Amino acid sequence: MSRPDLIARLAQRQAERAAAQGLRRLRVVVRGEGAWLALNDRRVLGFASNDYLGLAGHPAVRQALVECAAREGVGATAAHLLGGHQREHAALETELATWLERPRALLFSTGVMANLGVLGTLLGPDDLCLQDRLNHASLLDAVRTAGCTLKRYQHADAASAARQLATAPDRAALLATDGVFSMDGDMAPLATLAALARTAHATLMVDDAHGIGVLGPEGRGSVAAAGLATDDVPVLMATFGKALGVAGAAVVGNEALIEGLVQFARTYVYTTALPPALAAATRAALRVARHESWRRDQLARLVRHFRHGARARGLALADSHTPIQPVLLGDSASALAVSDALERHGYFVPAIRPPTVPPGGARLRVTLSALHRESEVEGLLDALASAIGELPAARGVEVAPSSPRAGRQGSA
Repeated sequence: MSRPDLIARLAQRQAERAAAQGLRRLRVVVRGEGAWLALNDRRVLGFASNDYLGLAGHPAVRQALVECAAREGVGATAAHLLGGHQREHAALETELATWLERPRALLFSTGVMANLGVLGTLLGPDDLCLQDRLNHASLLDAVRTAGCTLKRYQHADAASAARQLATAPDRAALLATDGVFSMDGDMAPLATLAALARTAHATLMVDDAHGIGVLGPEGRGSVAAAGLATDDVPVLMATFGKALGVAGAAVVGNEALIEGLVQFARTYVYTTALPPALAAATRAALRVARHESWRRDQLARLVRHFRHGARARGLALADSHTPIQPVLLGDSASALAVSDALERHGYFVPAIRPPTVPPGGARLRVTLSALHRESEVEGLLDALASAIGELPAARGVEVAPSSPRAGRQGSA
């Protein structure tokens, strides 16, 4: 008996994905300028970025990074516990905790590492992790790290979550959900989930990657927008690579949570700290996000404009009122065709296909930024209507209530 070749097996999986029109394509951005991108020899207007507030190129954010790098160097040189925890890291943690109205914050290199660290620390083999079916892939992957039992409830359905919790009333349980779902753009019913967690004596965790900076007072995210505090949501994860336009993440919560993560979160203990210049840039971005509320106001106007224009043109959208506006197309071939047509017209909106979304849920994930103008949104809507109208079977005559709800393996 011959042993299977791992690389050959991987190549076979890739061939199968290509045959299903699900192969992902890596594009090189030669230069980015605001919402505009240079892709090879083409200049296109991007509607795929998570830079919701337009802070990635903000002068104050860029200046903070450059000045700190000139003063402190680039790398942190060590893990936090081995001398890598510098004053910029400490200052950022303090400012994050103040902004998000929590006792403590702890930095992680990425949101994925934060989620892996939290679940790997809090949960063990005898425990239960309950998750929304459309949670981000990193939350699902973290269950493997923890070795606990995973149960997935129907999307945004607190009654389904309650039934799942009731199957194991004596087991320690973490209820984990995205605040804003990255492929659908809708929001979790956080107030209802918090009430359920209290009643069932479960711990609620919210991954608010796509809510921080965008929602709630001063952009404090979906948890604040729902009027919830630390006791309601003991574990909150926030990333810096979306609305704040930088990179990295933090977990915020009470003293016991943060000190426990410092001791036991392997993705914190065994990795080099963020570059201090990135921490400085994040502090600058945080200040802009808090105090320049016109950016959130502009986003809200653009969302309303896009949805009104899509409805007028008969385009099928998911039920989202955040900057994530999925245009539902169903099959991968249609999503690819519309994406290619948009790029020919000067708009960059990559197709999102299975397995990132469920079978039959292929779409264009349009994301809006405070950098966009209403005239640019109008141009995109016209190009979308034209491209969809040219499909062999034109898609949708009304705004869809939601996207398909089959379980997916997580979102990009």
